[in-house]
Amino acid sequence: MAVIKVNLENFAQEVLKSEKPVLLDFYADWCMPCQMMGKEIEAFSEETEKVKVCKLNVDESTDLAMTFGVMSIPTVILFENGQEVDRFVGAREKEQIAEFCGE
Repeated sequence: MAVIKVNLENFAQEVLKSEKPVLLDFYADWCMPCQMMGKEIEAFSEETEKVKVCKLNVDESTDLAMTFGVMSIPTVILFENGQEVDRFVGAREKEQIAEFCGE
């Protein structure tokens, strides 16, 4: 499944109302760990059907980043039924991301 870019306009539909668990990557284009993590997130998204994978650019959606208390990037939050269930900060490899999502 392709990674879905989210922002304030589509956040509720893509994340909060999703029937599947959602892995949301808070990132910025200028962030080197985010760039490394982006490749791992992309690889994970291509291998999973159980989790919707989304990305949110903190420079373009600062209000959402603040709402979820994102202080460092990359921050990844796992949502189920519209609620945050877990999070981690920092880059991880694809296998670690899959394990984080219960796969």
